[in-house]
Amino acid sequence: MDKQEELIRVLQEKKFINSEQASSLITSAAAAKMELSDFLLSNRIVGEEQLTEARAEVYNLLYYLHADENIPEEVLNFLPEEIAHTYKIVCFARENKILKIGLVEPNLKAMEAVNFLALDENLSIKYYLISASSWERIFKQYQKIEEEISSALEVKAQEEGDDLISINTEENALVDDKDINSAPVSRIVSVIIRHAVEAHASDIHIEPYDKESRVRYRIDGILHTSLTLPKTIHNAIIARIKVLAKLKLDETRIPQDGRIRLLVNGRPIDFRISTLPLSGHEKVVMRILDNTKGAPNLEDLGFNVNSLRVITNAIKKTSGIILVTGPTGSGKTTTLYALLGILNKDGVNISTLEDPIEYEMKGVNQSQVRPQVGFTFANGLRSLLRQDPNIIMVGEVRDEETAELSIHASLTGHLVISTLHTNDAIGAVFRLLDMKIERFLLASTLKTVVAQRLARRLCEKCKKELVLPKSELDALAADLKEVPESILKEELPGLVNLDDLSAYKFYQPVGCSHCGNTGFTGRVAVSEVIDINENLKNIINENDEKFNLEAVKKSQDFISIKQDGAIKVLKGLTTMEEILRVIES
Repeated sequence: MDKQEELIRVLQEKKFINSEQASSLITSAAAAKMELSDFLLSNRIVGEEQLTEARAEVYNLLYYLHADENIPEEVLNFLPEEIAHTYKIVCFARENKILKIGLVEPNLKAMEAVNFLALDENLSIKYYLISASSWERIFKQYQKIEEEISSALEVKAQEEGDDLISINTEENALVDDKDINSAPVSRIVSVIIRHAVEAHASDIHIEPYDKESRVRYRIDGILHTSLTLPKTIHNAIIARIKVLAKLKLDETRIPQDGRIRLLVNGRPIDFRISTLPLSGHEKVVMRILDNTKGAPNLEDLGFNVNSLRVITNAIKKTSGIILVTGPTGSGKTTTLYALLGILNKDGVNISTLEDPIEYEMKGVNQSQVRPQVGFTFANGLRSLLRQDPNIIMVGEVRDEETAELSIHASLTGHLVISTLHTNDAIGAVFRLLDMKIERFLLASTLKTVVAQRLARRLCEKCKKELVLPKSELDALAADLKEVPESILKEELPGLVNLDDLSAYKFYQPVGCSHCGNTGFTGRVAVSEVIDINENLKNIINENDEKFNLEAVKKSQDFISIKQDGAIKVLKGLTTMEEILRVIES
């Protein structure tokens, strides 16, 4: 039974219409090219409240009829006026931790916005269907509150001799102080930030669209839409964030960058703010830098036993370069911090150049580069060499000058660790050669190259066992056949026969409240590590064409990123689809 037929049935059950009317109403409405509800009202077959009561039953909602009682200001203002107007929705009562919300239409976006705001105060929601007339009577009470505020402002202005604050309702107009600091806007921004931190998001995106403003969180590397707000409130939200970041409110033509430090759930959290002018509006991205978490260790990140062994031997050296490579968002900087955590001891002086400083480490001299004032990685590196460092961490080798200075720093007895944008470990050598680094210098200074990606971990609470088809089992076995036997024994001690992987358990994501219905929670590193030993040094020094994967495999135990990913799949940590996704990125 469709909604129209169900509505006719309920109206008849409630004796709002008779059986004779019921038999022809749907046909009559269709002939008049009208929605059934509009047809019933325009022809005065039922009253507005009768229709609303029947529709509430059809949609399995409670029904509420509003008389002329006043709604308490704090209850009404739970929903900002813009949201109430856009979605035809109001908050009309509160009983302890239960909010009563009235909807003219059962709108999923409206419910999403309400649930988002209610979650911040651990409130429960009861939804009611109300008539358009009830909604209008309640909505008018917003205007009473505005009149009281305007009156108070006028008195204050007369007392202080200031001009009145004028509210411009044009969509593209500049937002004034009253809008920016109004309780609903401040509250929405606070809720967006708090939920992002609680969801362990790395970034918040606030984006304008034709008819709405969308809030998305990047969680475990994937963007998820968290909230959709009315377009009319977008400028006020952007302005509020600009105020917090001390950015220029009246500058909307060029990008701006800023920082905020906020106390979220008792923890100081840093936010890096970036605004970008779009067509008519601005977009804001907030990078969340949670210094309270501290840097993880290499084992927690998920490095395999062989990689850990090579990296541990590399950082014992007193000079040379260790590079971590991978695309943006592959966890390179986090791995650098994990290395610093091992190296950070009383007997050494560690200095860093970062953009931005993501973790604050006690005992490490950390510097934030500022290119706008000439403090670049290259200039900063020159200054660091005069600071008597043992270990230097350079956030990224971005240009030839930084690469050359890093090489010379390692030649003069410093251990340099840094990152580079290449897809695999071998590519780092060719990238540095492209940056005009001399072969003999590169061969003598480069010690270890780590290439990595971050794959999402399956949620342990809800992951579900999966039977893989033989074709996929054969593909997994093919990936693992070239893995050195010693590594397989360490990583998969129970593995007996590569030709029969059916004894292993494989899992698929499901989704639950613990993982935000994504099926994944947290991430695990998949990596490949090359130790630049004597054999590889000679190859780099003589001829880069001989420096390839076969040469690496002949010189040491080596597994590729894909092979490491296959091992993580056999361990039940992630899925092969996830491994292929991050490798192809």
